[in-house]
Amino acid sequence: MQKGLLVDSQELEKAQWDAGFDAAAYVVEHPRIPFVSYPYEWPFRALKAAALHHLDLQLTLLEQDAALSDSSAYNVQFIGSHPVFIDLLSVRPYQPGEFWIGHRQFCEQFLNPLLLQAKLGIAFNTWYRGNLEGIPTADLARALPLSSRFSWNMLSQVILQAKLQAKATDAPAQAIQEAKKSRSLSRAAYQGMLHQLRNWIAKLQPANTGATVWGNYAKDNTYTGSEAQEKRRFVAEFAAKTKPGVLIDIGCNTGDYSVAALEGGASYVVGFDFDQRALDLAFSRSETETLNFLPLWLDASNPSPDQGWMQAERAGFGERAKVDAVVALAFEHHLAIAKNVPLPQVVDWLVDRAPVGVIEFVPKDDPTVKTMLALREDIFDDYSVETFTNRLTQHAKIVQQQTVSGSGRTLFFYDRTS
Repeated sequence: MQKGLLVDSQELEKAQWDAGFDAAAYVVEHPRIPFVSYPYEWPFRALKAAALHHLDLQLTLLEQDAALSDSSAYNVQFIGSHPVFIDLLSVRPYQPGEFWIGHRQFCEQFLNPLLLQAKLGIAFNTWYRGNLEGIPTADLARALPLSSRFSWNMLSQVILQAKLQAKATDAPAQAIQEAKKSRSLSRAAYQGMLHQLRNWIAKLQPANTGATVWGNYAKDNTYTGSEAQEKRRFVAEFAAKTKPGVLIDIGCNTGDYSVAALEGGASYVVGFDFDQRALDLAFSRSETETLNFLPLWLDASNPSPDQGWMQAERAGFGERAKVDAVVALAFEHHLAIAKNVPLPQVVDWLVDRAPVGVIEFVPKDDPTVKTMLALREDIFDDYSVETFTNRLTQHAKIVQQQTVSGSGRTLFFYDRTS
């Protein structure tokens, strides 16, 4: 806990227990995580940070004669860009000679998704979300090109593991007998395996990190310097007036306006974007500046649903993203124009996120929208600022609006509590 590896935990005296805890052996209290996120929402650098954190925790525990009972990535959460391990009950006494029983789980939930993006340039998020236990080693082994199989790390952690798993599937009784006969793993060897993995993962970088559609947007956009400054000022003043505990920035890009919200008075900002490069830049920014800012991946046209057993293990975006305030700048046209979502529904969805917020409307005369419509038929007869404001005022009061570009982009500060 002092190192920031394990979530702060305080055992409560019986006099402090709530009703219904009578059968408990212990009651332990933890601070609340500002926003619960899942590995399939993390950008590459966040998953990498979580993997290194998990290995650092294991190495620290082994020095104290302790170990982890599993290697679930869901046991890691983020406070800003800082990962923290939250499952106190996964910590147990170390048994001399034991193997790393969570090795396969670590590979499938941490290592394999990172390798998919580092070696093949394929973002792991949608695959991971479709298979909550991560990316199977056998599947990754099939996808890897021959040229990437000749490193010792890849051979030992992926190729040979896939062969052993296939062998166990074909002859499970024989595999069990061989496992029982296997020699034990010394503590030094256990630590060596963890260090080897840590050194390898620390060097991984996402492939295909060149320019993406929106990755350079913070620098290359249709705003002049003064217009961008006006947007930052508007967001900062909004945060100063509302003082939100948790604010979500939908379409956060590299985090310029998330930072403006923090500077204005927001306590914690969770950013969402679809662009992998922009998210990695935002995460690095949060790390470097030690911000209360967590950038996450989101396909807003297909947000994360309730998943897992009885659709109750992992809450969807809609349930978790009900917060104190929302900012959605240069965003609504990506749903309304690019994804054919009716503009009133876009407004409904955004306003449902929080009681107060700032939404930017981008008109058809804007160069970005003109580019989006250049190669397709304009079927959006009701896409207008009138449609936008009429729908917004059905839900909330427009506290303030300001045009911030020569093309007519307009910011709307709404409040549905008044």
